[in-house]
Amino acid sequence: MNIKLNSKNALVGAATQGIGAGIATELAKCGANVTVMARNEEKLKHFTAWLPVVHGEQKHQYLVADFSDFESFKMIIAEFFNQNEIDILVNNTNGPSPGLAKDKNVEDYQTAFDLLFKTVCETTNLALPAMIKKGSGRIINVSSLSVKEPIPNLALSNSIRSAVIAWSKTLSLEVAKHNVTINNILTGYFDTERIKNLIDHEAQQTGASIEEIKKGREEKIPMKRLGKPEEYGQLVSFLASEYASYITGTSIPLDGGLNNTY
Repeated sequence: MNIKLNSKNALVGAATQGIGAGIATELAKCGANVTVMARNEEKLKHFTAWLPVVHGEQKHQYLVADFSDFESFKMIIAEFFNQNEIDILVNNTNGPSPGLAKDKNVEDYQTAFDLLFKTVCETTNLALPAMIKKGSGRIINVSSLSVKEPIPNLALSNSIRSAVIAWSKTLSLEVAKHNVTINNILTGYFDTERIKNLIDHEAQQTGASIEEIKKGREEKIPMKRLGKPEEYGQLVSFLASEYASYITGTSIPLDGGLNNTY
């Protein structure tokens, strides 16, 4: 199987590091024109220049947008779609702050809703008309295993990501007749800055060492290691390809077998 995404245009959120960077890199390796979206322009410039180019017509670009400021994001993403059409949309954002449910208030949940749900919904709604008109499109949502079983200390993420899954499943049924597929990836533990930050937070709360917490997480995973961002990008590239044309409305665990231990 040789995945070729030549002439396909992809938009990838939160793409300057971690899982987003792994996704953007693998899509570029498959020949897609990739637009990377994040809030730090310097990081975007550096990362975009570094993205692989495997054929002469391939071009990459970046879009500066802050997912945590929805009103600003809404204007920026609307302007982008006024000038661009995409074939592949990867909805990925930075995660909300960790913490216990009893310590979060209504405003915290509203902030998380804006970040995780409204940005995804807005971007998807803007991408869909062109996909429907062309009769093809791929929408892939970066989600979490927490939609199957809540993860301790991630009350905001647990709550809002579940809403995204229900919404995307509903939407996938509505657009399937247009050959637009919508799938979710349920993320396990990957070697990223996000997991390091969560481990740091847990260490501060519990008094355990960072190394102890990391080893404990790895021991829970049947494969006994954290995932690599490039492994994530390889699954996204498959779902973005014609090989996945009959897969839609699914939520696929990518977790080294961890899902089976719940």
